[in-house]
Amino acid sequence: MAQDMSFLDDYLVRPDPQAARLGATVSGIDQTGATVETRVVTERALTLYLNAQEIVTMMTIGDHPDALALGYLLNQNMLKRGDVVDAIDYDEELEVVVVRTPERTNFEEKLKKKTLTSGCAQGTAFGDLMEAIDEIELPKAELRTSWLYALTKKINTTPSLYLEAGAIHGCVLCEGDRPLVYMEDVGRHNAVDKVAGWMFRNNVDPARMIFYTTGRLTSEMVIKTVRMGIPVLVSRSGFTEWGVELARKAGLTLIGRARGKRFVALAGEQNIVFDQDPDTVEEEGGKSRRKGADRDD
Repeated sequence: MAQDMSFLDDYLVRPDPQAARLGATVSGIDQTGATVETRVVTERALTLYLNAQEIVTMMTIGDHPDALALGYLLNQNMLKRGDVVDAIDYDEELEVVVVRTPERTNFEEKLKKKTLTSGCAQGTAFGDLMEAIDEIELPKAELRTSWLYALTKKINTTPSLYLEAGAIHGCVLCEGDRPLVYMEDVGRHNAVDKVAGWMFRNNVDPARMIFYTTGRLTSEMVIKTVRMGIPVLVSRSGFTEWGVELARKAGLTLIGRARGKRFVALAGEQNIVFDQDPDTVEEEGGKSRRKGADRDD
């Protein structure tokens, strides 16, 4: 029986895996020597400026440059949630995006102190990594297992570059059992920054949100989720020890290895409401796996 895909109408933003600019078809051979054609994702350089100051050059698939730029600055603590942004100018030919603010920011101090993180494509976090953990108090929020089961099924069957080509990460902003904003990129830090930037531009209340990622639950992912003010973080992948420690300190509900009827909670267990019998949930099918992947990160 065909799956009901009407949930796709709930999305405010979702991937377009067939977009010509985001991928290409290339030829090669497989293990038998037979000719094969496969779809691969694109990578482009994008240089970010904050007013007149060059901040960073990122490798990205090239969609949603405005959201990526805003989210990067927010998650690096160079912009605050209440800051005013006058304009965001993107030049596709020059591969440059400029975020303009009416006042000077504190980016100079942030650039002095940087930490190389575990993010794909060597993510760099500027400033004090612990600022979010020490200063932000997350709201108390329940997570119903019925929401978790519904979300993982919907997200894992949503058409995406993740399913089409692999070699990419996805992050999804959700509310209850509804996925709302699905962003992808070659690095998981880029994908999460796009969601953060979209939330800023659309004045989203993070207290009622759930954040889903296809990537590992590292310290970087936990810190960025806390900085966004989202109280629940879910992944189909595993954990790092520091990621778990920081989640517990921040009061973040942390769910990993969420596939089909299975999941593991290592922080915020008291916030989980077990309202659905796991025996009523189907195991994850093969179509929910990345193309060409035997196992996820």
